[in-house]
Amino acid sequence: MDFSKKSAAVLGAGNIGCSIANGLNASGIFKTENIYLTRRRVEQLNGYKEKGFQVSSDNIETVNKADILIVCVEPHQLDGLLAEIAPAVNPEKHILISVVSGARIADIIEKMPKNLPVTRAMPNTAIAIRESMTCICSESTDPKSIEVTKAIFDTVGETQVIREEQMTSATALCACGIAFFLRAIRAASQGGIEIGFNSQESLAMATQTAKGAASLLAAMHNHPEYEIDRVTTPKGCTISGLNQMEHGGFSSAMIKGILTSAEKAEKLY
Repeated sequence: MDFSKKSAAVLGAGNIGCSIANGLNASGIFKTENIYLTRRRVEQLNGYKEKGFQVSSDNIETVNKADILIVCVEPHQLDGLLAEIAPAVNPEKHILISVVSGARIADIIEKMPKNLPVTRAMPNTAIAIRESMTCICSESTDPKSIEVTKAIFDTVGETQVIREEQMTSATALCACGIAFFLRAIRAASQGGIEIGFNSQESLAMATQTAKGAASLLAAMHNHPEYEIDRVTTPKGCTISGLNQMEHGGFSSAMIKGILTSAEKAEKLY
């Protein structure tokens, strides 16, 4: 899909919004000058302005210039933003993509002009380096909106089209989940320090080991336990370490964390 003559607006360019902008810029799917970023404290986008992005605090003006609207505000800010931009939204021109946690497509459609194509996407901050896991859904019978959304996010990582009722779960597993895996890497690096490496060495080793584990699963398409079985030997040091972690509740803690985040995400909007 050719987006070379299209423009995208990130409305609410906070952490995730700026990560999306960085990813889109790195992918080359949009020209830098065709990526618009808005936020109230526009001075915080000066670095992006220097890189060639269009930055503004004026959402209406930005909507008028853009074709694809990516809404990235906090859940409590969504209703205000939708009310503000609704008069400028043109269903024949615009596609709206929401990355707002907890906000259903129906919640958005009722505040927008009739027949506006609306999809939801849930990326994570790895989108900045084009390694996001982005889940996408749409209620529209017109396949164009989902095709456009998928084409955009396919350039900045992996995508999966799911049902809307699964989006809260996707938030917990993928968006919150990146923090869970980062915490696991931090814990591994702290263990490395305790057994004799300095902090920089230990973090580099833990990071590459985690990257290797994820890449192994992605490349081989095996179950994690299959790959674990290849590393564990009878009376070996790996199985001893794994069992000690399980005695401490490692897997249980991860599962409970995901469940808790999903419950919280359900109530954000």
